[in-house]
Amino acid sequence: MASQKIIRKIISTSLSPKPIGPYNQAVLVDHTLYLSGSLGVDVKTGKLVAGGAAVEARQALINMGHILKEAGSNYDKVVKTTIFLQDINEFNDVNEVYKEFFKENYPARSTFQVGKLPMGAKFEIEAIAVVGEVKTI
Repeated sequence: MASQKIIRKIISTSLSPKPIGPYNQAVLVDHTLYLSGSLGVDVKTGKLVAGGAAVEARQALINMGHILKEAGSNYDKVVKTTIFLQDINEFNDVNEVYKEFFKENYPARSTFQVGKLPMGAKFEIEAIAVVGEVKTI
């Protein structure tokens, strides 16, 4: 049986902050896009935006949108997200921001309070999305 080649493409955009470690913004494997954790970093300054978890969430989701677009995807094609919060009490505020980007047919999601996030962040999100035509039933 001949082995079938799987396409693996590194996704990177200058519209979103560069990774702060040895990883990529995202990796596309065939039609599945794996997005690394995204922080609320302003791409122009390289620093976290000020104002707390909800403000960081908005910036992180904007950053994530640029990566999705670079890969040929969008928020509607996100199938799973994982949110990391410094303080789980920020859950409701973050949900309000989240709903600005995910309007219906929400992705599956997990949310965790964690001990510490990179750069002293209060919010981080990672995602799995698909690229190509999607039909929701």
